[in-house]
Amino acid sequence: MKENTQLSSRLQHWFANGAIATLAVTSVVTLAFIPPAKASFENSPKVVVDEVWQIVNNEFVGSDFDREQWQVTRQELLERDYASQDEAYLAIREALRDLGDPYTRFLNPKEFEELTTQTTGELSGIGVRLQMDDAGSALTIVESLNNSPAKEAGIQEGDRILRINNQPTALMKVEQAAELLRGEEGSSVTLQLTRPNKGLFEVTLTRAPVEVPVLHYSLQEENGMKVGYMYLEEFSSHAAEQMQRAIAKLQEQGVNGFVLDLRGNPGGLLFASVDIARMWMETGKIVKTIDRMGGDREYSADRTSLTELPLVVLVDGYSASASEILAGALKDNGRATLVGTQTYGKGTVQSVHSLSDSSGLAVTMSRYYPPSGININKHGIAPDVEVSLNREQQRLLRSNPTVRGSQRDPHYSSAVGVLRERFAQQSVPATPPAPISIRQLIEQVPE
Repeated sequence: MKENTQLSSRLQHWFANGAIATLAVTSVVTLAFIPPAKASFENSPKVVVDEVWQIVNNEFVGSDFDREQWQVTRQELLERDYASQDEAYLAIREALRDLGDPYTRFLNPKEFEELTTQTTGELSGIGVRLQMDDAGSALTIVESLNNSPAKEAGIQEGDRILRINNQPTALMKVEQAAELLRGEEGSSVTLQLTRPNKGLFEVTLTRAPVEVPVLHYSLQEENGMKVGYMYLEEFSSHAAEQMQRAIAKLQEQGVNGFVLDLRGNPGGLLFASVDIARMWMETGKIVKTIDRMGGDREYSADRTSLTELPLVVLVDGYSASASEILAGALKDNGRATLVGTQTYGKGTVQSVHSLSDSSGLAVTMSRYYPPSGININKHGIAPDVEVSLNREQQRLLRSNPTVRGSQRDPHYSSAVGVLRERFAQQSVPATPPAPISIRQLIEQVPE
């Protein structure tokens, strides 16, 4: 069993926000509420406490969930006096911790806003990717995203931001700058920039919703073979449409096969993984979910696949949940070869609820099983081709993004080898039929 301490910081962030293989975020739900233990507590921190309790009581799936003890917990929670929302939040977290499920988590309003941004795949801002230059002294534009205020204003890769709303960026971290650039839709932000051959200039941009790219792809030539390489960061609500566009574009460029990189992908929306599986599979089962009442729902391919070209999927110990749904479906149906190391092993699904004070709750509400029916929770999925990395190779992949998806990447290199074998098999001409003599032809003529 892998420990949470082994997770990368990005995976920890997703787990902390309960965003692994979730259903879509829902608003506050109307459940069969049990009357309060005390008199009405309208406008009290107890409102959120009781909302959380009710949702867990109605939805939570846990093998050893003690409903009688949960009733006692409710009584204890509502008998307390809370001087602030923060005190109520602390009490909620303590109660949820007793459930023994790391994926049922409470999110304060800021955490819930971050989760919503991740799952929707959108944020309100100007649409740029940033980094510090090699000297660590200048905030530099890496990319202006398509259909964003920055793109429309002509901001280019390599432009350096000197001031944001007249605040110097020289001592800012990238995260601090990004926070200043985000803001309410319709609000404005003024940037002072510099560009080689243009010098100093200033632009004022109006913030707008921007689709965050979670899929990065490229066409790569590998000794006469064209490989469509795709790196999927997470399963946001825009992941499927980005995948659809990428497959179409790469096929237009004449690819011979695909490598889908799910390494480090902590999951996201269940439905996004199902939609993407259907792009690769013409037929076959994808995943089955089972709730605490024993009710099950099965998702299958629906004859809408976009390609039959060979596919290799890269996985590792940080490929979790929605990544495992997709990888398991492709492996079990013989649609793809998995290369890498054992996946994380998270076989549960969370529903996410917004609460009355803009906080949120992610609660485990079902378990899922790949087509094989094997319980992968705490076990993961074994790759078809196991390729372990030594510490130096792991360090290089983490520290140098250009290594990922290159021949210096052992997982990718192995995937190319698998594709080459498939490509060679498809390229071998069929054995010509043996010559037929005149006598044989005459004997085959019907009387």
